[in-house]
Amino acid sequence: MSETDTARSVTGEDEVVDLCRELIRFDTSNYGDHSGPGERAAAEWVAEKLAEVGLEPKIFESHPGRASTVARIEGEDPSRPALLIHGHLDVVPANAADWTHDPFSGEIADGCVWGRGAVDMKDMDAMTLAVVRDRLRSGRRPPRDIVVAFLADEEAGGTYGARHLVDHHPELFEGVTEAISEVGGFSFTVSEQRRLYLIQTAEKGMHWMKLTVAGTAGHGSMIHRDNAITELSEAVARVGRHRFPVRVTKTTRAFLDELGDALGTELDPEDMESTLAKLGGIAKLIGATLSNTANPTQLNAGYKVNVIPGQATAHIDGRFLPGHEEEFLSDLDRLLGPHVRREDVHADKAVETSFDGALVEAMQSALLAEDPTAKAIPYMLSGGTDAKSFDDLGIRGFGFAPLKLPPELDFAGMFHGVDERVPVDGLRFGVRVLDRFIDAS
Repeated sequence: MSETDTARSVTGEDEVVDLCRELIRFDTSNYGDHSGPGERAAAEWVAEKLAEVGLEPKIFESHPGRASTVARIEGEDPSRPALLIHGHLDVVPANAADWTHDPFSGEIADGCVWGRGAVDMKDMDAMTLAVVRDRLRSGRRPPRDIVVAFLADEEAGGTYGARHLVDHHPELFEGVTEAISEVGGFSFTVSEQRRLYLIQTAEKGMHWMKLTVAGTAGHGSMIHRDNAITELSEAVARVGRHRFPVRVTKTTRAFLDELGDALGTELDPEDMESTLAKLGGIAKLIGATLSNTANPTQLNAGYKVNVIPGQATAHIDGRFLPGHEEEFLSDLDRLLGPHVRREDVHADKAVETSFDGALVEAMQSALLAEDPTAKAIPYMLSGGTDAKSFDDLGIRGFGFAPLKLPPELDFAGMFHGVDERVPVDGLRFGVRVLDRFIDAS
């Protein structure tokens, strides 16, 4: 058998695990600035993998070391609207001392690939690469043009990745009307007869903000009524303890109705405690989509124990539901009070689309072909993705990175958590589903 025949005989299922392991071994930790290693090395490796099967990928570096790779695959009918499949190459940092297996080793243990990015989202990057390489090796063109994008900086808001490409290279996405990416398509086992696959059709908006209180500096031994730390601490505590009112969007209503039908019980969003108790491992993902949220994440003040500082600062991670940004900011300002100045560090919109159309049908049919117990249902993501940037180009975004998961796996806990890992069988399942999805879309 020739070397060419050997290459052609390798399938996407054969290589997806190794592709995922290799991607994890690139330390692409994103610290929110440019102090990390960046994505350039990983972007170059992805470009090589795409070029090996005949594509002409382009690398776009928005800042030294911060790079994204993009390629277009010509479809059988180029007159049809194109599909975008996008993933990010960066990951949040990881402390190796906290992990069972080194977070950048890509080790296989207990039937899983372990490492930072295993589910967020180098698994989907690997599945995309595996499917694209398999189809091009075997001469199977997609029904329509597909743009694949492997992006920088998603974990810090996408400024140097998706946002940069949308603002400076929109021609890359000419003709694209729909997109799939992360945090959707994973299974939630209801029973032996039913597995629900959650498709992300909405995501909350964000206001990452800095709070500042100015006071009067002075000696720590004096009586001091104008203490910036005291004022700020009280405001931060009010925000941190506040429970925003429940607001049920159309996506969350549809999710609760579908899940309630599958469980044979009504899920009441006004009774959060009992509702979340019925959601098992996905409660973490769903709980925060029932209201706006604001969580204090940083505090900073002072430089010496006997000096009252003239200023204190804090940071808040704020997330708002689609259609509720104005209400969120109004509630927040009321909680903070008149002496706290807030300013956005990063802000982005909420997005929401309907759960219908040919693309949704393609997802459902592809899942059913590989899992006869499958049913796709919509849900909202409490975080954010690069779909926000692509929405500015009129691209309708869905979270669809298909994985069939064992019921006992705490999938929600994998995101940004210690001991992040993805089942080997799940990766192979995802390759099969994505391949069918492309044919049906």
